[in-house]
Amino acid sequence: MPKCNLSLQIIPNVEENKIYSVVDKVIEYISSCNVKYEVGPMETTMEGELSELLKIVEKSQEICVKEGAERIISIVKIDYKKDGVTIDEKIKKYR
Repeated sequence: MPKCNLSLQIIPNVEENKIYSVVDKVIEYISSCNVKYEVGPMETTMEGELSELLKIVEKSQEICVKEGAERIISIVKIDYKKDGVTIDEKIKKYR
């Protein structure tokens, strides 16, 4: 299956002073998954096979619940094309 990009913005419903620590746990998990990723100020973009990335999204929800979130709002964007798409091809001219 070709590579795609998936951007995840996760907003856990926790006390305001805990939001960053919960998001940090999610990013730590993403880092452990051996997928290419880039953290941005509003979302984290990952590169890999779609099924693998969707599993990461699901586990990210579970992490938020484990950290005390009663509700999580997640915004997922997927860029997919039959021949694959990479983060580098989209942003290399800006670096």
